[in-house]
Amino acid sequence: MRVAVTSSLPDALAERLRALGHDVAVCPLIAIEPLGDGPVDVEGYDWVVVTSVHGARELRRRLRGAPRRVAAIGAATAEAFGGADLIPAVSTQEGLLAELPQPAGRVLFAGAEGARQLLAAELGADVVPLYRTRELRPERFPEADLVVLASASAAWAYAALGLDVPAVSIGPETTRAAREAGIAVAAEATTHDLDGLVAAVEAAARQSGA
Repeated sequence: MRVAVTSSLPDALAERLRALGHDVAVCPLIAIEPLGDGPVDVEGYDWVVVTSVHGARELRRRLRGAPRRVAAIGAATAEAFGGADLIPAVSTQEGLLAELPQPAGRVLFAGAEGARQLLAAELGADVVPLYRTRELRPERFPEADLVVLASASAAWAYAALGLDVPAVSIGPETTRAAREAGIAVAAEATTHDLDGLVAAVEAAARQSGA
């Protein structure tokens, strides 16, 4: 199967998929722009919440102090930060809210500029935007039978290309963004990490008979 990988960590995913016999082309659709280098002081917070791999990495890079407890949406986000005390079973802000002990106390929400504010609003959290995403427009998108989307931002960027190749999604937020943008989602990763994406691509390939 011809697979287009659009994630920000294409090398490991492409290597895994090629080892399984897929014809893989790498075509990133978003660029990450950090919003500064100053320290982010987490002292005094009961929970620090990270919702993406990029946010986890940026927070880790700029971290001052030791977080009391960390909540991360998705295993890949937790791994990028170096571990988490809570990874909700459902990888959405709603899923995290359902599992976070209440009252949560003082919460710091670290994520992208323009990220959904549901969780921050519900918890009365302090918000620190650490990065922004910028859409990339390739001159030519590779011919593919399947495209891999690892974030809602990638889904929106892919939708802007006006193509009709079905997608594999890393999780519920990405699936929701893809479907709202009119993208057919062939499979969603059951674990929201590299292993989950590989398994979802394999499932989609089996369904298509490839």
